[in-house]
Amino acid sequence: MLRYTLMRLGIFAGCLVVVWGLVHSGLAPRGLGDSNGLWIIVLAMLISAPISLVVLRKERDRASERIVRRVDRAKVSLEANRSMEDTADDSARAQGQAS
Repeated sequence: MLRYTLMRLGIFAGCLVVVWGLVHSGLAPRGLGDSNGLWIIVLAMLISAPISLVVLRKERDRASERIVRRVDRAKVSLEANRSMEDTADDSARAQGQAS
C-alpha cells in the first residue's frame, strides 16, 4: 500500500511541476487574484487523478489483494477465538451444573 501511495504522490508531483510550468509560461490560465497557487494545485490534482487511475491499475489491484488476504486472515482468527471461547464457556457451564 505504501508503494501505491508513493507512486500516486509521484504522479501528482510530476503533474504539479508541469502545471506550474504551463501557468508561469502563460500556456495555461492563471488563477484569479491571489488564488494562483491553489489553482495550480487543483489543476494538478484534476490531471493526476485519471492518470493514476489508468497507470496504477495493476498496483492498485495488488494492494487490494493484499488487503483482502489480511481481512480473511483476521476473520479466520476471530472465528477461532470465538470457538475457543464457546468451548471454554460450555465446559465451565457443564462443570457448574455437575457441582
